[in-house]
Amino acid sequence: MVKANILNTQTINYMELIGNGKWYRVPPYQRDYSWSQEQWEDLWNDLMELRPCSADCHYLGALVVEGRNDREFLVIDGQQRLATLSLFALAVIDKLQAMAAQGIEADANRERGRVLRNRFIGEKDPASLTESTRLYLNETDNAFYQDYLVQLRAPLNPRGLPKSNRLLWECFLYFRGRLQAADELEGDGRGIASLLSETLARQFLFILITVADELNAYTVFETLNARGLELTTTDLLKNYLFSLVRVSADLAAFQRRWQALIETVEQVRFPAFLRYQMLCELPQVRSQRLFKLVRERTKTPQDVFALLNQLEGRAEFFAAALDPNHSYWLAMPKARAFIRTLNLFQAHQAMPLLFAAWESFAREDFIRILKLVSAISFRYTVISRLNPNELEPAYHKAAKAVLTGEAVGPAAVFEHLQPIYVDDEKMRQDFTLVTIPTQGQQKKLAKYILARLEGDAAGRYCDPDTDPGTVEHILPEHPAEAWNAAFAPKRREASVYRLGNLTLLEAAANRTVGNAAYADKCAAYAQSTYALTKKIPQMAPEQWTPELVDNRQRQLAAQAVQLWKSDFA
Repeated sequence: MVKANILNTQTINYMELIGNGKWYRVPPYQRDYSWSQEQWEDLWNDLMELRPCSADCHYLGALVVEGRNDREFLVIDGQQRLATLSLFALAVIDKLQAMAAQGIEADANRERGRVLRNRFIGEKDPASLTESTRLYLNETDNAFYQDYLVQLRAPLNPRGLPKSNRLLWECFLYFRGRLQAADELEGDGRGIASLLSETLARQFLFILITVADELNAYTVFETLNARGLELTTTDLLKNYLFSLVRVSADLAAFQRRWQALIETVEQVRFPAFLRYQMLCELPQVRSQRLFKLVRERTKTPQDVFALLNQLEGRAEFFAAALDPNHSYWLAMPKARAFIRTLNLFQAHQAMPLLFAAWESFAREDFIRILKLVSAISFRYTVISRLNPNELEPAYHKAAKAVLTGEAVGPAAVFEHLQPIYVDDEKMRQDFTLVTIPTQGQQKKLAKYILARLEGDAAGRYCDPDTDPGTVEHILPEHPAEAWNAAFAPKRREASVYRLGNLTLLEAAANRTVGNAAYADKCAAYAQSTYALTKKIPQMAPEQWTPELVDNRQRQLAAQAVQLWKSDFA
């Protein structure tokens, strides 16, 4: 049965948000406080700009909460803003109390501070007379917030505080300092109180999105671009998993293990890691459905720990697969070179197969899988530039075959990958037409291709990362007029980044020839130590033309077909 009222949206000011006995709790394991002076300063400047314009409003973005009842809410996205606004309110109250202590309208400012505290920070229950706050932060920050900031007590050793606690304290000090230095607020306390009770409370607006559960929260937050440091997919997944663990000892253990997992994988990469983990088993896992899949498959504390065990088993390898300098590869230099290549190609779709091969094959066969994936990626992605959507299903089938024992070696894996292996003739045809712009990451790709071709031609290994050669454009990127006779403007644009127009050249020679005429370049090529470069004067002793670019690229294509070839084709 579909829930009614799974999502409610309204525009609301801060007074309406925090009033009428409502209180907000940040889930225990959500992100720690992380705003810094850049965000605090933005908020202060917005306040001061709005202060003289009482009819104007300022939006603080979307706030996503999960309603437990009409007064209790879990903060799904927006805790950074709520915590910062609360700290500003505390700084105002602290300033009013200081003015009262100095004898500046002592009774009035004490009363102003009391009213503002009840309205924005917390109040005593009329029955029990116990004080409760309107905001509860996460497990790391709440004790410091409640015991020090809400009580306006200074910590004994601010430098010794955890980072997020220290940021909370520094935020409070920032606003307190701004209030003390703001000459336009000097007076009897009314202006300072009004900055909170009127400007902030009534002119700062939120788009409040109230959802029925975490699943709807996930759907909503994916589309938001709220101001500040937003909730991430990792945060939401973590909150859900922790919500299933009830026993305190299990919570503590899971927190430690989760933290170690995130430190290994890195927070920003965790959703991709989880998706590749699931692609070992499922044929398709879309990023937009990741949270829903986890929720469907993980419903008990036992499920949570089972998932954690699976993730921990592959986390270190995942980190190593994205880092050719990882310690995994110190004793496997051949693997290290292929890992570097796959990262250059951004061939991350193969990750499920790499998981499976690392766990199931001997190291020699694992290296053969890396070589196979490199050849497939070069042909399919770099040269033929085919639809990348076909890659993940193919790698899923291969990974599952390895994990179930159906594919017992690299040759059997290749049978599953044949649909994405570009055949020699198409590879040759596509290579003859390919262009590689030589800026940014593409420049590394161009040098990699030239270095591999050079190594094959010279009969020696040419490392694209350490070889001192530079990428030389035979037809320069910015040619002098002498080139106009051979290359009309349209042919020039079409030729300059063709692989047939690129070669490796010593850095000093490259600087010397620059945009020079072909005859000058040709003399430098003849003196080069690079085999492919030395051939250029032989094939074109007098002039460089578009036809010669085509001819050289066809020659390189024939060489590349053999160089980037599966051992099993």
